[in-house]
Amino acid sequence: MSNVTRPALECRDVTVRFGPTTALEDVSVAFAAGEIHAVVGQNGAGKTTFARTAAGLLQPSSGGVDVLGREVRPGDVGESRAAGVELVHQSFALPPSFSVAEVMEFGATGKGRIYSRGALAEKWRKHLADLDIQVDLHRKVADLPIETQQSIEIARALITEAKVLILDEPTAVLSPTGIDTLFARVRRLKSRGVTVILILHKIAEVLAIADTVTVLRGGRKVCGPLDGREVSGDELASLIVGDAPSKSQSANDGDRASAEAGVSGDAPHPVPVFAGAPALELRNVSTRPDREGVALDAVRLKIRPGEIVGVAGVEGNGQRTLVRAIAALVDLGEGTISLSGLDVTSKPLAARRNAGLRIIPFERNVEGLSLTSSLWENWSTRKLLQGSLLRFIRPSAVRTACDASLDGWGVHYRNSGQKAGSLSGGNAQKVILAREVDGDAKLIIAAQPTRGLDIGATAFVWQSLRAARDRGAAILLISSDLDEIFDISDRVVVMLSGRISGEFLPPYDIHAVGAAMTGTAMKATA
Repeated sequence: MSNVTRPALECRDVTVRFGPTTALEDVSVAFAAGEIHAVVGQNGAGKTTFARTAAGLLQPSSGGVDVLGREVRPGDVGESRAAGVELVHQSFALPPSFSVAEVMEFGATGKGRIYSRGALAEKWRKHLADLDIQVDLHRKVADLPIETQQSIEIARALITEAKVLILDEPTAVLSPTGIDTLFARVRRLKSRGVTVILILHKIAEVLAIADTVTVLRGGRKVCGPLDGREVSGDELASLIVGDAPSKSQSANDGDRASAEAGVSGDAPHPVPVFAGAPALELRNVSTRPDREGVALDAVRLKIRPGEIVGVAGVEGNGQRTLVRAIAALVDLGEGTISLSGLDVTSKPLAARRNAGLRIIPFERNVEGLSLTSSLWENWSTRKLLQGSLLRFIRPSAVRTACDASLDGWGVHYRNSGQKAGSLSGGNAQKVILAREVDGDAKLIIAAQPTRGLDIGATAFVWQSLRAARDRGAAILLISSDLDEIFDISDRVVVMLSGRISGEFLPPYDIHAVGAAMTGTAMKATA
């Protein structure tokens, strides 16, 4: 058989087990040379395990991997790379203190080392130019935008003239412009004969880029390769979740497809008129430099009770500092913050929580939960955060209340004494929701509330936020997922370099929002 007819990469009956857990079971799939192939599925379907196994980072319990018809040693990343397989991880691994040229040299294998900075930059200039990557090779990685860091990761992977490039969730942190640029680069790689395997979770992106599609569910291959030009969004949604999508899921899929086309499919939510002051008002808030991100610069923002305001923006443009400022975790240089008419500028977090502030944090496993503590201890910290003295509360009564709350939120758990780290991502997020979304909540900050969650858990979070809004709570939704923001926000603001660079009302224009995210349109267009 000639190389032309051989698959670029073929996985044969691959099974991967971690102790008693089977992450992949008898997965066989062939990837044709010079194609763009999407691997899709819910969170936990086995997509990343599949990518890592195909790239030689994980040794399968059984089965094998062939590259251009030649079997590579299972779990040998060096042999896989030598055969032409490269993986770009979802979490970038570039040393932040290195320059671009140093990163490229560090990523090269079997290359002579050059220590002159000028010569080093010159060595890699053509390689980056061939990939249409325009960047100052002397700049530090930490100073580069997210999109540029990703492009450097891809350039590093292609140093060895890879025949198969695997990208794990490459669009997760990109702006619309960044996604367009990524897809254009992927198509150029395809034209050069590179096989590109994309691990994706957004159906609209799959339909926009993939020649073929493979669907995983519960560690098994459901079907594939499917022709990306013939499969529909509804068919993919059904294959991913395992049965026909519910009416609400189908509606959300339609909204996402409309958003990708440039306009939100939702009619504007009629924001109810609730009596009283704004739930949140920031007046010319500026902060001092903060370890969590860029400083805020004269931010003005007002959220009414019963309103969801989405905060869009490329990550690292002040979103974390905004949350920290509202939560009294960073010093203000100037400006004032009010919650429901109460000036809390000089008040600590406990006082702000007593005024109705609730926070679903960015990192549920770091900021949201103590993974080594019990569920009831995690749940009861809401009282501690509000200044209550837990020593006057009977643990048995707390556990009973915790059980009732977790049951009401549909958390799947054995007992409230089990460690939080034993829960799935969706159930861990539900524990945080049970703690933060209570009847006294007046302002709920939801920071990346669905990141890493599957379709079902995402729908549950959205439903919970909408229900809180309809009860009169204000929601400040911070997300890097524009589809999510467009789907459930009554109004959208964009953050760029610590400032509000745009404000929008439905129907949302994805190109206008994207322009505000990247700085090509600085004026509000609501």
